[in-house]
Amino acid sequence: MTTLYEQDYGLWAEQMADLIAAGRFNELDIENLVEEVRDLSKRERDRLLSSLRLIVHHLLKWDYQPQRRSRSWQVTIQRERLNIKEYLRDSPSLKRYLTDEYLHQVYKTGRLDAIAETDLDMPIDCAYTIRDVLECDVNLT
Repeated sequence: MTTLYEQDYGLWAEQMADLIAAGRFNELDIENLVEEVRDLSKRERDRLLSSLRLIVHHLLKWDYQPQRRSRSWQVTIQRERLNIKEYLRDSPSLKRYLTDEYLHQVYKTGRLDAIAETDLDMPIDCAYTIRDVLECDVNLT
């Protein structure tokens, strides 16, 4: 039997919210609610790591193609840094993902993205620190 959760996620979510607001907790779809709440945390983490990956991707292009540096690259780096600040303001616990371990994980994908765009070989090992990614100067001057 197909559940409302599987048939119409939006309607299911609205009904769950209405049930919570009405205090009708015994009618809640607890199993799927638990899964959705867990996924919220994963989505927040993934947004943060995606921003880190984009910054790494553009920093690699910035560092290995200095003659092609562009305002667009600079804007992407700055935008993603601001996004990270917003994510941390909304969810300070995300700071636990700003470590060398997670940076090295996102570096692998950021590196492949940069290679795909530039056809240049990029270092296999990440030479950036979290501080580099979040703060290093990327001015066109």
